[in-house]
Amino acid sequence: MDRPVPRAKVSARAIAALAFAAVVVVTLDQVTKALVVAKLPEGVVVPVLGNALQFLSVRNPGAAFSFAVNMTWVFSLISAAVVVAIVVYARRIRSMWWAIVLGMLLGGALGNLSDRLFREPGFGRGHVVDFISTPWMMPAIYNVADSFICVSMVVFVLLVILGVNLDGTRAVSEKQQRAMAEASATDAAAPESGTATDGTDAERASRPAADGALGHDAT
Repeated sequence: MDRPVPRAKVSARAIAALAFAAVVVVTLDQVTKALVVAKLPEGVVVPVLGNALQFLSVRNPGAAFSFAVNMTWVFSLISAAVVVAIVVYARRIRSMWWAIVLGMLLGGALGNLSDRLFREPGFGRGHVVDFISTPWMMPAIYNVADSFICVSMVVFVLLVILGVNLDGTRAVSEKQQRAMAEASATDAAAPESGTATDGTDAERASRPAADGALGHDAT
């Protein structure tokens, strides 16, 4: 009878790190948006670092960086799906890197989703508050949540390339698998050759003793 495979224990540290990262991102995003709404008039450019960094308050009905402005409901559903997926997979996370990355992604998704759900013009159709402008890098205007989403996706790709799994283990490439197989085969063959050599040496060592014994009897 096959024994049931035991479930891996939930990593409290990883879940705590994920939740902490998400809370930090949501807090930063919502606090900065509240300050922008209260203090910064819409459409007014405020230089922060010359042309490198500017504040420009706008309301975005679309996706990150003001793309697809007439698809608010679609992006509300996508954001909700991302949130649900991260929550479901959180139990499998053992790697602190993955916990932080998914926590940043979760926080960014929640930050913009809350705007779409609770801001004007209505539930699920709310306009996201964008205010960060970096003309030297891109023409679009974005917010703190967008920034963390982009950073998390970059680190996400790096972790995949490096072969880091959700449980913290490293994926083994085909080249490494071949090298490990060759090493195992070499280790398995080594005792056999050693045994044969030991047997030959023992046979040689016994010959002088036998010859000496025969010579003594002859005398």
